[in-house]
This record gives sequence, structure tokens and C-alpha cells, in this order.
Amino acid sequence: MPEINISNKLKNNISLFVNKLKERFSDDLVSVILYGSAASGEFVDRRSNLNFLVILKDPGTSALKKGAEIVGKFPAFEPLFLTEDQIDRSTDIFPIEFLDMKENYTVIYGKDCLKDINVDTGNLRFQCEHELKIKLISLRQLYLKSSRDKRLLLHALLKSFTSSLHILRNVLRLKGITPPYKKDLIIAGLAKVVPIEVPVWERILAVKNKNEHLNKDSVDLLFLRFIEELEKTADLVDKL
Repeated sequence: MPEINISNKLKNNISLFVNKLKERFSDDLVSVILYGSAASGEFVDRRSNLNFLVILKDPGTSALKKGAEIVGKFPAFEPLFLTEDQIDRSTDIFPIEFLDMKENYTVIYGKDCLKDINVDTGNLRFQCEHELKIKLISLRQLYLKSSRDKRLLLHALLKSFTSSLHILRNVLRLKGITPPYKKDLIIAGLAKVVPIEVPVWERILAVKNKNEHLNKDSVDLLFLRFIEELEKTADLVDKL
């Protein structure tokens, strides 16, 4: 196995996982690729999942049935079963996801199926704008219906914060900036291209990292401030 910065226990589990895939799928297995935080060195044991791209010659329903028998034994593993052709025909629809894969991945077994994929920046801009605006609509609707439930607001805020940074690191890519992986560096990079209120983002990050506790009034205020911040970023993407 290629050298990756995770525990020996997880490495052994990955080897076991790949061996079971090879046994079950034989020549139909083209490649097993580890991507995301484990490949980038940002993996946090017991808090992060291991993301795999499993490339098969035929990932039909029979393959799903075979795969389910294996995947169920590895609850921390998140595999995506695709063919090479499906990857080629999906980069225009999921540019963020495939760029993220291509940026941080390690081939565990077989062919490198990500090396030569190409993503059109026009499709990337569209997906960034679409997802930011969908997120804004969802947050506004949640606040209208559930503003009294501060626990729900806080949960939604932290979840949306993480997924928004995932989108916004690709906005940096659209601006010609190599996107960092760590959340604090994404915020710093974003501040260079959008007039965001950095303390708002840093405070949410502190809460997410359990370095700060919010009272009910602070949850409400920070939730609304975050909506304002996302509006700024959505406006930027709309003008790119």
C-alpha cells in the first residue's frame, strides 16, 4: 500500500477491504482509490470517514449487492462505485466533487482513473453558484420556521459552515488561487477576494472546534450573520 498518514489499524482495514473487493469482483475490479482527508493528511481518527472510489467494469445492481456484503463490514468507509465511463460523463455535473478527488487521492489498487480527467471551469462556476444559493434558501427557510429552536439552528449553522467552505475553496480556484485544505486557510484566502467579516467565520470555526460555547442569543445572531456572509460570496460567484 502507498504511504498514507493514518494509523496502522486503519491501514490494515484498508488492505482487508481491498482484498475482499478483489476476491469478490476479480477481473471486474479496475481500481480502488482513496481520496479526501486521509489522502491529504488531514484525517482525524474516529471523526473522519475514509472515502474510496471503487472503479468497476460493470457497477450494476448485481455489483451493488456484492459490494453491500463487503461495505457493511467497514462502517467508517464511504465507497463510491462507478465505471470509468460514468466518471467521464459526470465531471460536467459534479465538477467540485471530481476536482476535490483529483486534488487529494492515492491509488490503493489498479489503474489511476483520475489522472487525466478534465473539468470545465464554466461548469465549476455554475455548481458553486447553484449550491451557495440553494444553501441560502435553506438557511432562510429554516430560520423562518425554527428560529426558537436554538439547538437546531446551531446544528444547521455548523453543518452549513463546513459544507460552504467545501464550495468556497473552489471559488478560490475560480479566482486563480490554489485552494488550501484547512478551514482557517480557506477563510484567509476567501478574505482576499470577498469583503467578508473574518471574525464571523473564525468564531463559527471556534465553536465547531469546541473552543467556544454560544448562548442562545449568540446562536441567533451568528446564524443571521452567516447568512449575510454567504450572500456576499454568492454575489461574487454570480459576477464571475
